[in-house]
This record gives sequence, C-alpha cells and structure tokens, in this order.
Amino acid sequence: MKYLKQAFLYAIITVLYISPLCVYASDETKQTYQTAQLVPEIRMGKRDDRVVRLKRYLQSHASPMAGSASVFIKEADRLGLDWKLVAAIAGNESYFGWYIPENSYNGWGWAVWTGMSYGAAFKNWEEGITVVSEGLKSDYIDQGLTAIDQIGQKYAADPEWSWKVSHFMKEIEQFDMSAQKEQQLALAL
Repeated sequence: MKYLKQAFLYAIITVLYISPLCVYASDETKQTYQTAQLVPEIRMGKRDDRVVRLKRYLQSHASPMAGSASVFIKEADRLGLDWKLVAAIAGNESYFGWYIPENSYNGWGWAVWTGMSYGAAFKNWEEGITVVSEGLKSDYIDQGLTAIDQIGQKYAADPEWSWKVSHFMKEIEQFDMSAQKEQQLALAL
C-alpha cells in the first residue's frame, strides 16, 4: 500500500511538472491576468523566502539562471519592481535561459528592436538581470506602463505575451517548496 501511494504521488507530480506549459485559460481569466498591477511586495515582519523560493523554482526548471536568484530579488527591491517580473519574462522569452543566442546571456529577448537578430548580449546573467530590470523601470514603469498588459503591448508583438508572463509570475508566487521536496523524494524511490 505504501508503494502504491508513492507511485500515485509520483504520477501526479510528474503530470504537474512535466506537462506542457501551454495552459489555456478562458478569456475572463486572461483578462484578470492582463490587468494585474505590478506592485512590489512588502515583506516586513515576515521571513523573506523570495531568494530561496525563486532559486528552487528556477532549479525545478533546470534553469541556468538559478544561481542568480538573489540578483533578481536585489534588483527588484532596488528599483521597486515586482520580484517575480524579470524572471517571469525570462520564462516566457527563453524558458528561463534555456533558449538564447549562444553566449548572449539574453534570456529576455532584450533589445531585439535594435536590428540585431538576437538583441543585446550580456557578459553574464547578473548583468542581464540588472540591465533588463533598469530598462523595465525607466522605459516602462516610469512611463506609466504599470500593468502587465500595458508592458506587453510595448515589449512584444505576441498578443499572448502578458498572459504568459502573468502565468509564470503566478507559478513563481505559488511555488510550493515542500512539493519540490516530495518530487525529489519520489524520484529517489
């Protein structure tokens, strides 16, 4: 019976983590995501687990960006951005750094509009996170584009961009570190 429960748990976790990320939602759900405001979270009086949560979330996707989780948080706090935004954009644009032009460290499709087919190239993930964060702050947020759908209209030609970024932001926010531990235990069996 114990092994049956473990096998069942493993099957559920496999479906949840390996299933395609192309999630289809109703137009009502898309609208809710698209109009979400980007508001930095206040973590006063609570243990701040954002770095650990983001790092483990990125690790669950085998992201090469996982080691830079603290930079995502540091830059978001410094600039007053939502801590999940820049990572979520990378999720949409490159599946968290998996699909990028060789040695570019550009997981955001940043500066593709410059005419170069691959956009900007950074020397490492940390530089990319910093440049993209600063660019989002100055060229989007400070210009009044404070909702994800507003940013998406300027950032990308894809009409689904804002919904996809919102999807990743929600996944990061709701990432359950205990579920990841359960998955690792199930895989070890």
